[in-house]
Amino acid sequence: MAREPRERDDKDRDSDFIDKLVHINRVAKVVKGGRRFGFAALVVVGDQRGRVGFGHGKAREVPEAIRKATDAAKRAMLRVPLKDGRTLHHESVGRHGAGKVVVRPADQGTGIIAGGPMRAVFESLGVGDVVAKSLGTSNPYNMVRATFDALKQQQSPRHIAQRRGKSVQEIVQKRGTAVKEKAEAAAGA
Repeated sequence: MAREPRERDDKDRDSDFIDKLVHINRVAKVVKGGRRFGFAALVVVGDQRGRVGFGHGKAREVPEAIRKATDAAKRAMLRVPLKDGRTLHHESVGRHGAGKVVVRPADQGTGIIAGGPMRAVFESLGVGDVVAKSLGTSNPYNMVRATFDALKQQQSPRHIAQRRGKSVQEIVQKRGTAVKEKAEAAAGA
């Protein structure tokens, strides 16, 4: 009887996630009698509160491939610190294979300015304002992996302060003065 509530909790936990189908690819295997077709699916799963994951699944039928990809994505979740629960803390560059992406925080009201596979990642993550650019390949697998590489580099001021043994206020103040100095130098040039 102890299993019943646990199963219910798992169902509740699964209902918190939203999944986005990014890409379906039809693949063929040549055998003696002809071709056997299968499907490969790329899915991004997130809770829209800072956790996101992606998965790849292959099967003979599309629904089965999507299910496998969704399960793989839920197993490989990543937590990303968000600024004010709506944008990233700082700019970062992610690379994977021939894919390179640049992600930048944006002012409130900007929205998600990103193409295709990157948009699915940010919507699942719960980011409301971000500017992202894909440089290099347009392969959705490499774009998603490069985006995840960029998201892994995100650090919150709290984490940096803890690592340096300083207060969060000191870190945020230094960031603000550096931005002002950079703006003054650009205006003077």
